[in-house]
Amino acid sequence: MIRLSNRLLQTTGLLLAILLSGCGPKWEETQKDGFNLVTNEGGQTLGYSPESGVQLLEIDGYAFKDLNRNGSLDPYEDWRLPVSERASDLASRMSVEQIAGLMLYSGHQRIPGGGFRGGGTYGGKSLEESGAASSDLTDQQKAFLTDDNLRHVLMTSVESPAVAAQWNNNVQALVEGLGLGIPANNSSDPRHEAESDEEYTLGAGGDISRWPNSLGLAATFDPGLVEEFGRIASVEYRALGIATALSPQVDLATDPRWYRFSGTFGPHPVLATEMARAYVDGFQTSSESAGTSGGWGFESVNAMVKHWPGGGTGEAGRDAHYGFGKFAVFPGDNLEMHKKPFVEGAFNLNGGTGKAAAVMPYYTISFGQDPGGDNVGNAFSSYFITDQLRGKYGYDGVICTDWGVTRPDEGMAVFGRTPWGVEHLTEAERHYRILMAGCDQFGGNNAAGPVLEAFEMGVAEHGEEFMRERFETSARRLLTNIFQVGLFENPYRDVAETEAIVGKPEYMDAGYRAQQRSVVVLKNQENILPLSKETAVYIPERFVPPSQTFFGDVIPGRWEMPVNPDLADSYFELAESPESADVAIVVITDPENGRTAGYSAEDAEAGGNGFLPISLQYDTYTADTARDPSLAGDAREGDVLNRTYRGKSVTAKNKSDLELIRQTVRAMDGKPVIVILKLSNPTVVAEFESAIQGLVLNFNVQDQAVLDVLTGVVEPSGLLPMQMPANMATVEAQFEDVPLDMEPHVDAAGHAYDFGFGLNWDGPIEDARTRKFTSENK
Repeated sequence: MIRLSNRLLQTTGLLLAILLSGCGPKWEETQKDGFNLVTNEGGQTLGYSPESGVQLLEIDGYAFKDLNRNGSLDPYEDWRLPVSERASDLASRMSVEQIAGLMLYSGHQRIPGGGFRGGGTYGGKSLEESGAASSDLTDQQKAFLTDDNLRHVLMTSVESPAVAAQWNNNVQALVEGLGLGIPANNSSDPRHEAESDEEYTLGAGGDISRWPNSLGLAATFDPGLVEEFGRIASVEYRALGIATALSPQVDLATDPRWYRFSGTFGPHPVLATEMARAYVDGFQTSSESAGTSGGWGFESVNAMVKHWPGGGTGEAGRDAHYGFGKFAVFPGDNLEMHKKPFVEGAFNLNGGTGKAAAVMPYYTISFGQDPGGDNVGNAFSSYFITDQLRGKYGYDGVICTDWGVTRPDEGMAVFGRTPWGVEHLTEAERHYRILMAGCDQFGGNNAAGPVLEAFEMGVAEHGEEFMRERFETSARRLLTNIFQVGLFENPYRDVAETEAIVGKPEYMDAGYRAQQRSVVVLKNQENILPLSKETAVYIPERFVPPSQTFFGDVIPGRWEMPVNPDLADSYFELAESPESADVAIVVITDPENGRTAGYSAEDAEAGGNGFLPISLQYDTYTADTARDPSLAGDAREGDVLNRTYRGKSVTAKNKSDLELIRQTVRAMDGKPVIVILKLSNPTVVAEFESAIQGLVLNFNVQDQAVLDVLTGVVEPSGLLPMQMPANMATVEAQFEDVPLDMEPHVDAAGHAYDFGFGLNWDGPIEDARTRKFTSENK
């Protein structure tokens, strides 16, 4: 009997322990450097700053952040609820001023330094004078985060991964203590492209893994590789505190002269579509261990696919960052093909996230494409945003303008002020027009004032209830992108983990192997390649002409050794002169037309219309067959209606590259010459191809990856993701909106440098990739 009572007591105690454990806390808290980490059993991991004033709430044994500090769990704070419910709840709680801030997307921010040209202050002083840390916020950043309620920040250069992570933590701690506790959604333009003079060493790590540019990724003809890149890049982005990628650029590059050609996946609609899908899937899909729901999670990065409905058709290849390039034209009536990478690629994912989280329209006026005849920049167009993107294609994600479209026009060749088609409107009126067209966000705008003015314009026209709902609609979309990547739960980064993740050896190795695979061999006369270790190689110095960056910073001219001599000497014997060499390697870039390609203020001042050809050859080109009149133009006073350049001549700024090849061929006196062409745009190689024995394309990768191919460390496998034109006449004759409609160059061996062509050591490559992409319609 006593024995039975003991058993009963033991059983009762066990049941009581089970019951008590079920009622106890299901979370643990750990203090990190600058923030606390909360782990919920079977639930979400939370991060918060003790300095922000946010407290934890315990509900049903789980921990939640009381972001608005009201002492109760609101739906938007409940990580157990669906994202859509949380976003709707929070949008309904936001003031008009808070929503206006959410609609802002900052100008480019350097860390440290502030705006893209620097100039940020710290307590009113420069960084050096203030004694501030590189990861501290500038006065200007504090102002737009606090006063203007801005929550979307575009990061450019960062001093180091550790500084980026700590700066992110400082931003998050600040905004967590403001208002409703909405975290910052930091973003980046592509930042994984290789630098040619970097040396790759497995195990050395690095600042971030290095990959080919988009055109180089396209040269692999391997969407699986692009998805792998996206998976790795997204993990590195999140470690840096970046949750949105302002990429991929999926415009079909159907005009070979376009300045931004190398940022695309080329002109082939099927290849570009598959690459777009793979890129977005890679960036947005978290691994199972880091996932939350629907493919999203703490490794996910929102992809902002650009530029709707395709920006690669600027007339004569001109770019719409400038007034002289505002018009996109469609002489082949081929607009629908340009939507393919969006509609069939980025909006039709294989992974659980379904579609790209955001879309960016391009600056261009898609001339003559609106049935209503409204020729305005795409972000201002109700036809392209509401009727097409929202209506026909059912896209309900975030639509963000490109940077600077609301700024006033300041002349044909002024960069970054692009209110095309609405130049006559005020800044606030442009914001209102964009909202009514169906966009949600204003790229490059740090100040909420014009957005609030636009709200009042809407109230005057439609009433306050209508405008409140219009604002909430955009707020729900914008908040969805912040919720779905887990920023409301934990926006903080462990700095030590960031340093271990970004550029870790396996990521560096994957990027380097991709670089090797992107290299394209076009010519290998008499099997001069691969070179042996004993080959004596002469590499002449190259003159780099003066230039300007995309943002207008001046780079002076200089002479340089185009390949690091120590690196070259590790692959073959480096000869000091042509006389002592067996082979010469000449390194050049494609023809350079300059930052304002296609326009000359001097020509306009001299009485011309200002418009010039954009040339893909090095020597002087005269555009005797150019279109006249132009397809598009502007009748406004001070603008130009007929933008023809027929009969005008231009010479590439780096004509010295062509002269260098010719000088080297003469100096080698019959011995082989190999040209490494660093390619951004298709090039007329007829000027020198017949005089050389080898031609290799480098899509912005490390020299070491190219040398691996030249010396047989790896076999070449890259394929042309575009055409190399036979001459400038075929460039002028092609239609800006039609892919692959040029006559390709045919070399001395009879090989056409057409889409999909490339050599390995056995000759022209023919494999599953070429069968898939070159057998389909172009």
